[in-house]
Formats: sequence, structure tokens, C-alpha cells
Amino acid sequence: MIVRTWSARATETGADRYRAYFEKTLTHQLRKLPGFVGGYLLSRDDSGLVELTVHTLWASIEAIRAFTGDDLTAAVVEPEALDFLEESESIAVHRTVLVDLHD
Repeated sequence: MIVRTWSARATETGADRYRAYFEKTLTHQLRKLPGFVGGYLLSRDDSGLVELTVHTLWASIEAIRAFTGDDLTAAVVEPEALDFLEESESIAVHRTVLVDLHD
């Protein structure tokens, strides 16, 4: 399994709006994709803004490539989501899961 990580920063209101978008729209889109396993949206306070980090879990690098296209490291962020964010990373990072403690 591979974890794809991307992050952004938002105001508190923007973070709330991104969370609603993530839950109502993005989650449903991702679940339709072959090879998508799951994901997390995390947050932390960061100097007056909220850092949002998205971890998506994928069965293979090929599944990620079907999602991203040729550039595996390019962040995939819908224009609608960008409206909620103050800053958005342009790249995503991939890590292979070595140990999974979920049941």
C-alpha cells in the first residue's frame, strides 16, 4: 500500500469549508476510483492559520497514476477546493507502507 500526502493552509473558516468539501464531495469521488483504499484529513494550528494534510491510501503506484496522470508528484486539487485555501502545496509525496497496525 502507498500513502500519498499533500498539504495546504487555510483560515479557520476556510479549513471548515474544505472539511465539508472533503466529506461531501471529494470522499465520494475518491471511493469510485480503482485502487483507492482510504484516507485521512488532518489539521493543526499553524501561526494563525490551519495546516491541512491529506493522506490518501492506494493499492499501487499504478492506481495513483490513474488518478494523477503522468506526473505522480503533481498535487491534484480541484479549483473549487482552492477557493477555501490560503496556500496549497503543488506537489504530493508518496510513501510505501511497511507496517500496518489496523485490524
